[in-house]
Amino acid sequence: MLRTRIHELRKEKGLSQAELACLVGVRRETIVYLESGKYNPSLKLAMDIAKVFELPVEDIFCFED
Repeated sequence: MLRTRIHELRKEKGLSQAELACLVGVRRETIVYLESGKYNPSLKLAMDIAKVFELPVEDIFCFED
C-alpha cells in the first residue's frame, strides 16, 4: 500500500488541495486520491510534488507491505 505525507506537508505549507493540484498540473481529485492512498503517482508527478515541498521523493512517498 502506498503511504504519503502529502496531507501533512500540504497543511504545514498552508496549501489547499486545489492549490497543490494547480502547482503540479493535476485536478484536485488527483490530490484527494493521492492523500487517501488510492492512486499511485507517475514518477513525474511524484517529483513535481517533491519539488513543491522541497523534499526528496522518498520523504513523501513510501510503500508498505
